[in-house]
Amino acid sequence: QVRLVESGGGSVQSGGSLRLSCAFTGYNGRRNSMGWFRQAPGKEREGVASINSVGGKIYADFVKDRFTISQDNAKNTLYLQMDSLKPEDTAMYYCALGNWWYANLQRENYKIWGQGTQVTVSS
Repeated sequence: QVRLVESGGGSVQSGGSLRLSCAFTGYNGRRNSMGWFRQAPGKEREGVASINSVGGKIYADFVKDRFTISQDNAKNTLYLQMDSLKPEDTAMYYCALGNWWYANLQRENYKIWGQGTQVTVSS
């Protein structure tokens, strides 16, 4: 059974950085895409970044050049390095395991989700 557990969230000031981690078990990290999503209060869950089974990456326009997704299969961990954080980045962040090998930001293409980690950015 695949399990995903996020960590690394917290409160930072605008312009600060955080690194989120997603530890996965029951999966070898080599077949499916993985992704980060976020959901702010009253808003839909949206895709942030995704990485495919061979390391290809895609990002939502609103995080390009600020966030970096990476995956360490030896440590069974997915990361999201977040720099130059803005108040509008405040949300619950979730990692997810995709249904397919290719990177994508569509919620319906992800089958297993973690419980989330809260990120709060103050101005």
